[in-house]
Amino acid sequence: QVRLVESGGGLVQPGGSLRLSCAASGSDFRALFMGWYRQAPGNERDMVATISSYGGSRYKDCVKGRFAIFRDSEKNTVYLQMNKLKPEDTAVYYCYANPRDTSGRGTGDYWGQGTQVTVAS
Repeated sequence: QVRLVESGGGLVQPGGSLRLSCAASGSDFRALFMGWYRQAPGNERDMVATISSYGGSRYKDCVKGRFAIFRDSEKNTVYLQMNKLKPEDTAVYYCYANPRDTSGRGTGDYWGQGTQVTVAS
């Protein structure tokens, strides 16, 4: 079982920045494929950024150059640094983890509770 605890959401003005944190427990952090997803009302949950156990990352096109995902193995935490925020970034942001087995295969999906990010004047 993997527990994911998110924090860092809030209200920010357009152009501002936020850093989301996701603390993982219950599994070997080094074996976790992790990511951030977001869901706005009426929309599907959408991948924002992912980071592999070795640090390789991918981003949703519209956040490239603005967001950065990174992980801190000493704190068992993955972060999403969000800069130049836009109103369309408003959503509930969810942390995601998938433990990898010894063959590098995903074994299951785990989600955090979500944290609200609101970008508005």
